[in-house]
Amino acid sequence: MLIKRKNIQASGTGGALAQSFLGMGQRKLDRRSFLRRSGVAVGGLAAVSSLSGGLFERAEAATPHDHAAPAERRKNMCTHCSVGCSVIAEVQNGVWVGQEPAFESPINRGSHCAKGASSRELVHGDRRLKYPMKKVGGDWVRITWDQALDEIGAKMLEIREKSGADSVYMLGSAKFTNEASYLFRKFAAFWGTNNVDHQARICHSTTVAGVANTWGYGAQTNSYNDIRNAKTIIFMGSNAAEAHPVAMQHILSGKETQRANVFVLDPRMTRTAAHATEFVRIRPGTDIAVIWGMLWHIFQNGWEDKEFIRKRVYGFDEAKAEIMKWNPAEVERVTGLKEEVVKRVAETFATVKPATFIWCMGGTQHTVGTANVRAYCTLLLATGNVGDIGMGANIFRGHTNVQGATDMGLDVGNLPCYYGLAPAAWAHWCRVWDVPFSYIESRFDEVPAKQGREARTRAQNMEVSGIPSTRWFDATMLDSEDVDQQDGVKAMIVFGHGANTIPRMKAAQNGMNALDLLVVADPHPTTFAALHTRTDNTYLLPICTNFEVAGTRTASNRSIQWGEKVVEPIFESDNDYAVIYRLSQRLGFADEMFKTFEMVDGKFSKEPTAESILREINRGGWSTGYTGQSPERLKAHMRNQHKFDIITLRAPKDDPEVGGDYYGLPWPCWGTPEMRHPGTHVLYNTNIPVAEGGGAFRPRFGLEREGVSLLAEDSWPVGSDIEDGYPEFTMALLQKLGWDSELTAEERAVIEKIGNNNPEAIAKVSWTLDLSGGIQRVAIKHGCVPFGNGKARVVAWNLPDPVPVHREPIYTPRPDLVADYPTREDGRQLRMPNIGHTVQARAVEQKLFEQFPTVLTSGRLVEFEGGGEETRSNPWLAELQQDMFCEVNTQDAAAKGIKDGSWIWVYGPEDNAKVRVKALVTDRVAPGVAFMPFHFAGWFMGEDQRGKYPQGTDPIVLGESVNAVTTYGYDPVTGMHEGKATLCRIEAAA
Repeated sequence: MLIKRKNIQASGTGGALAQSFLGMGQRKLDRRSFLRRSGVAVGGLAAVSSLSGGLFERAEAATPHDHAAPAERRKNMCTHCSVGCSVIAEVQNGVWVGQEPAFESPINRGSHCAKGASSRELVHGDRRLKYPMKKVGGDWVRITWDQALDEIGAKMLEIREKSGADSVYMLGSAKFTNEASYLFRKFAAFWGTNNVDHQARICHSTTVAGVANTWGYGAQTNSYNDIRNAKTIIFMGSNAAEAHPVAMQHILSGKETQRANVFVLDPRMTRTAAHATEFVRIRPGTDIAVIWGMLWHIFQNGWEDKEFIRKRVYGFDEAKAEIMKWNPAEVERVTGLKEEVVKRVAETFATVKPATFIWCMGGTQHTVGTANVRAYCTLLLATGNVGDIGMGANIFRGHTNVQGATDMGLDVGNLPCYYGLAPAAWAHWCRVWDVPFSYIESRFDEVPAKQGREARTRAQNMEVSGIPSTRWFDATMLDSEDVDQQDGVKAMIVFGHGANTIPRMKAAQNGMNALDLLVVADPHPTTFAALHTRTDNTYLLPICTNFEVAGTRTASNRSIQWGEKVVEPIFESDNDYAVIYRLSQRLGFADEMFKTFEMVDGKFSKEPTAESILREINRGGWSTGYTGQSPERLKAHMRNQHKFDIITLRAPKDDPEVGGDYYGLPWPCWGTPEMRHPGTHVLYNTNIPVAEGGGAFRPRFGLEREGVSLLAEDSWPVGSDIEDGYPEFTMALLQKLGWDSELTAEERAVIEKIGNNNPEAIAKVSWTLDLSGGIQRVAIKHGCVPFGNGKARVVAWNLPDPVPVHREPIYTPRPDLVADYPTREDGRQLRMPNIGHTVQARAVEQKLFEQFPTVLTSGRLVEFEGGGEETRSNPWLAELQQDMFCEVNTQDAAAKGIKDGSWIWVYGPEDNAKVRVKALVTDRVAPGVAFMPFHFAGWFMGEDQRGKYPQGTDPIVLGESVNAVTTYGYDPVTGMHEGKATLCRIEAAA
């Protein structure tokens, strides 16, 4: 399959889409032609054809590139979702002229979805931001890179002097490579703030918190490919057929070969549900009640895996006290599900094994998002469905590198590789960066006492998590006394992040208008360029795509892939590495920050190589096993994709380059690259040796609680010299076991240097802090997991609800349940007040359900990705879905006189919010429930904002954003918003 650029003449004007093409020199493409040319795989196209009738023309023949001329083939990955499909680009004379999917890739096997098939248009797209711009008196003006960076740097320093480092908010991107993600987090550290975040906050921050607090690491345990081994599959809040279409191929293949049971638990009859053996419609926001109802049946009937629980799980006696409250009558009262349905799903999941549980943002975007995730994990643990093939928590991430960007520390509470923010973590990364701890400490603010809260020193401020991206605009508008830092947010530095993906867009608009500085660095202007009414101190920096820079990205399954630079950055765009370097020059810390990297000549300036950045990640990423994936090993994997098994993802052991490796060296890939650990395909698998990718649960919560051991009992990885549970490896443990003698002289010297040659401090050097890798090497030599062998836990005593508790959404359609299941009390988290309880109580008191009687939820379409700026600017995709819409149940539509394809208003319960969209009348949604996709922007509460974009950069397709009507509500652990369960009112538009 080839996808070639066509040389065609401009079409005449016509409908809305045709009008947006004026001056672009491109012709519309009909749907069948696109499918035929793009090889769209399972998942297909979103079915809203009724909204787009009459807008298609016959595609005309066009002249392809010169096949006689030599073409270089370069391999990269699709820049959209997290599956990790390989793209092969054909390049002639520095121009990307043709595209193929990689048939040899074990991930996509020669297929693409609609987005992947149109990847080349990202690089050739006329709607790209072409040069730096700024607003002058409300108008966009072209400027030079030097002028832009000089002015931005000066303004940042001015704001820092007045309001402190924390007043500049750093919003990074899941579109970054791992290397750019790492650089951006390092940049924030050298600037002196933990106010650094990215898209994971709004998709899977609750997953990371929930899963990590259950068994050790906050990531997918298995892989898309491994789902082929499952005999029972539950999807809950995941619509893989549209969100992850190529992954769906593996799932459907496994369904056939395994004769697998597939249950889809969702408020909406999705395209994934169409492939299920059973669709179970649930009320949005009742996940915990459903899961506890399943576990009630499992425990009542003795279907739990008693031996697995005894050996490897802590806390079920305490958890069962909550679970057993959820008898069938209570489950039906809260969820509407009949006993026989819940029992059937529960019995199948517990007895037809291996079974896997798949979730996505339908489960995470709630005020109880972290608790939802922990409930899913509890179900897996009760049934013994973790730690082997065909099992596990298969967490489908969103953006192309949202897993890797999270791993690299684009998170308000972490340094790279989940080290946290404790002094030891900062000291570790200072050693990696070759800077004194005191230097980084000096960059942070002192925080005064406010409203009875104690003042903080610079060192204390380093340890305090920042403001989540869901609340940045509140930090601009609230009184400074309410914000737990020196001052509120005064500036936003935004790299690769939309403004329409976070609820309460009216509040976000007010926040943008209040900023002293707004900088948007992106291939496209994004909603950050159009939503506000700013007139000055607003900058757009053209960043190239990941096809125009080399680097790595990490797929959902933790596999890391190397992407070659396909072409040089087009127009006047530049890559993230160079722009971060040039901005750090203006801020005065470039020499310190970049001294550890190999610097080469870039397009406009010096820039660090991706290889040297990855090697620094390898030097420091011991806690997550990001140390064995050297550039050389990853490039070898890309050259040898055809050698990896499609199910096991493993290469033959006798291969000279990639022998025995799992594809992409999924983390943890222990030790140094020279150790040649194969990576870990399945986390926590005790059935194979650690050296072969085996593992155990991580004992990161202590060694005992209330006299009960938290270490594994009668369970250990195959080949372990310690045949029982054990704590994490430190120098002290090696000494106690007598294994320290196996360290090399060089390894011992590094450990002693870290411990400042103090015996007490040396003894505390652990597997996470040892820069030599010696402690890991010796532990694995003896068949042990460096982080120890502990129990997973179903009681997380450090979290607000140690055992997950059902809590009604802030804006619930069932006010009668709020007394029994209220949201948590108001409090303060992540530097901000959280007044969810007050908001919920007010909503009940004002009987808002009577005024806003419809539950509103949201989700993905196959044509678009994220906030949609890239994909709605792509003519191949824009043709396929041209209108923002709202799915309205047939009964509700009839009652309101709404016709399919007609215009409607959707009203929200806050800020007089409303959006004007097309109606898609369907029984996919139940009566009283509506669905809207979240990829649209460019209209705001009935106002067309096309003219607010710089000329020629407005996306082809504009539409209202669902997040204009979504509402207040935040998970107390992570700050995740409640995007999947709010209330609305729907009326026919006049």
